[in-house]
This record gives sequence, structure tokens and C-alpha cells, in this order.
Amino acid sequence: MEKFFKLKEHGTTVRTELVAGLTTFMAMAYILMVNSGMLSALDEVSYGAIYIATAISAVIGTMLIGLLANLPLAMASGMGLNAFFVYTVCFGFGLSYSNALVLVLMDGIIFIILTLTGLRKKIFEAIPECVRIAIPAGIGLFIAYIGLQNVAIIQPDAATCSTLASFNILNGDATWAGIMPKLVTLLALIAIAVMSFKKVKGAIIYGMLGGSVLYYLFGVTIKGFYTGFFDNMSMNPLNAFKAFGTESFGKVFTEGFDFSAYTANHSTGSLVLLIVTTALAFCLVDMFDTLGTLYGACSRGNLLTEKGEVPNMDKAMMCDAIATTCGAVCGTSTVTTFVEASAGVAEGGRTGLSAVATGILFFIAMFLSPVAQLIPGCATAAALIYVGVLMMNCVKNINWTAAEDAIPAFLVIAFMAFAYNISYGIAFGILSYILIRLFSGKVKEIKLTTWIIGALFIVMFLCTH
Repeated sequence: MEKFFKLKEHGTTVRTELVAGLTTFMAMAYILMVNSGMLSALDEVSYGAIYIATAISAVIGTMLIGLLANLPLAMASGMGLNAFFVYTVCFGFGLSYSNALVLVLMDGIIFIILTLTGLRKKIFEAIPECVRIAIPAGIGLFIAYIGLQNVAIIQPDAATCSTLASFNILNGDATWAGIMPKLVTLLALIAIAVMSFKKVKGAIIYGMLGGSVLYYLFGVTIKGFYTGFFDNMSMNPLNAFKAFGTESFGKVFTEGFDFSAYTANHSTGSLVLLIVTTALAFCLVDMFDTLGTLYGACSRGNLLTEKGEVPNMDKAMMCDAIATTCGAVCGTSTVTTFVEASAGVAEGGRTGLSAVATGILFFIAMFLSPVAQLIPGCATAAALIYVGVLMMNCVKNINWTAAEDAIPAFLVIAFMAFAYNISYGIAFGILSYILIRLFSGKVKEIKLTTWIIGALFIVMFLCTH
């Protein structure tokens, strides 16, 4: 291990790396439950199948970045990208689960090509800085909004589109059975915040577990709560593997390229444009999320090179691309580097050994799917809201006093949440950036590739919406 991971050179030990790996796993293990709950909402695939797909892709990505790039980071299905997969591509555009996997596969392949050819850097430079900075914040607000809706704290309203759920139990507008899950979500969120303030590693997973316990304890006070509780539940972990084999693994090839359900109501040209623009949106979000996480985590651990670059950057990006491709084959949304890995870096992780430790723990977690199924939606909603909070951190880097930067950044954040669509946020951010600079006499600041990406988004609006 010393020769392979160069522990002494990085000023670390085996014990420190293993503790860091455990810390990273505890900080991001929530993705197994949250991703499973989110994708299983499609009704085309079960919770157990997605749980295994999420775990396997996390093992592959995390092991790769540890063994090939020797970085103390970890990968799994990305928050935000899974929301884009479910709520925009499937529910919004009308594609099936298998169709959406094709776009994820394309994302991985494009990412591999871009990394090999060096085009990744040019595309990165084509996205205006103010838009790049705002993307994580927009996704964060979008995720938090989904969490609030999932537990019905925010509800549809005919007059205002959405409104706060009633907590008025005194005059009968609300019932304890309806209020209880919402209360659990809020208490779990507060618990996560307090534990994070006290630097407790794995605060999110602990908050979810505590919320789950509270949910079942409160269930005693509700008549009929436990009636039929175990009817459709199996404590055999092998059932999840069976579901994975029949419902998700390889679906991208066996059913993914059948777009007949979509073309029955849309033209072939519309389908082509949808595929191109959506695959581009997947790739852009994945790319910027990965780049930001790599720089942020490595900077926190003083791992950057003398030139301020991420060590083994190209290898790390390639690991991410391969993991996304494997994830599509397994049946899950885009795999990306997790910002929660910063917790392990803060704990002393400096080499790929900590990533390997995290990967092993994800492998073990595959056999705990029956336990994971007991996590209620109100507990995962708290995790979604808190992850949304974490992703808002980047807004402090936006130049709010300069309208030419503030407007595009704000539109990115606003449209992602209010239009319930991540790609629309990126599109309006880029288009507003182009127009503001065009009519402000700063047209020379707009790169050719930025014009091209803007044109693609215009075509998307004209032909798919």
C-alpha cells in the first residue's frame, strides 16, 4: 500500500486513510436510499433494483478514482442529475426510464471522448463564469423544492401554483396523520443541521435514521398505521439483486433505443433535437459538478499542485466518465464525484486508499437493501432539503453588484426551481448572458462555442417545448 498509494509522500497513514474512507461513506451513504426512492417513483423500476444499481456504480466509480487517480474522493449517482433524470427527462419530456438511460450512456461516452481529445477544457471555457457558478445553487434549490413537495409541506394551489400545507389541526383543516410526516421531516432537518454544526461525520445519514425511528414511533399514535405493514416487504437481500437483474441491468440496450412511445406524439426531428440537447445538458451538469468538486475537495485538503491544479485531473475525469457509462448499463442516473467526499478529506484522507475503503463499504451496503427500504420518504426529504442547502454555498461567489453577471446567474437559479427543469435554467443563463453582452457593446467577450451552445438551446425551445 505504501508503494502503490505513496502514503508517506502524502503525509498520511493506513489508519488515517481508513478512517477518512469511513467518514466519506457515512457522509454520502444517504444517496443509496434517496436515489432509490427518487427513481422508483417512475413506476418502471423498483426501489430494490435502483438500490443495487446505485451501489454497484458507486463501487465502480469510487474504486476507479482511488486506484487510477490516487485521490481520496468518491462517486455515486449525483444529486440534481437524478432529479433531472426523473422530473425533467421522464416526467417532463415524456421519455421512458430506459430511454433516459440512453441519454446517460451518451453522456458517459461524450465525456470519455471530450476527456481523451481535450475538448472538455474548451467546452468548460465556453460556459460563462457567472453561469457556471450559479448552476450548483440552482440545482440545490431545485432539489430542496422536490424534498418539500415529496413530503407535501409545499402543495399545489390553483391560485398561486403552490402553497404551504395546512398545519391547522384545531378546526379540522389538517389531521395528525397528515401532519406527522411533515413534522418528522422538519425535526430531522434540524437534527442534521445541529449535528453538522457540531462537526458530526455522517450527519445526513444519522438524521435520516433518526427521522425514520421517530416516524415509526409516532406511527403508534395513528390508527391503522401498521396494518399490512409487512405485506409487500421482504427481508431477503437477494430479492433486490433479482430485481436489479430483471428491471434495470442492461435495460439501456434491450429497451432504451425504442422511442416509439415518444414518436407516437412527436416528430422524429423533435426526438433528435431532444436527444442532442438533453444529452448535452446531462454532460454539462456532470462536467461542471465534477470539476467543481475536484477543485473544492482537493483545495480543502491542500492537494492541489504548485500550479493550483488537481493532481491526475485527466485520470479523475476519465474515471467519472467510465463510472457514468457503467451506471447507465446498471440502470441508474449519471454518476459523479461527490462533494461529501470533502468530509473524508477533512478527516485526513490524502490518497486513493481512503477511496478504496469507501468503495468496499458501498459493496457491503449492497446486502443491506431490506434495511434501507424501511427509510420513509419523510426522512429522505430532510436529506434532499439539506443537500439543497449545501449546494447554495456557491452564491457568495456571484458578483451581485454587476447586472451583466447577476442577471444570468439569477435566471439559472430561478428557472431551475420555478420551471422545474435544470436544463431550462442553464439555457436562460447562457442566452441572457449572450443578449446582455450583445446589446451592451461587449460582444467580443462572447466565445464562438458559447454562441453555438446558445443556438442549440434556442433550437431546443423552438422544437421541443
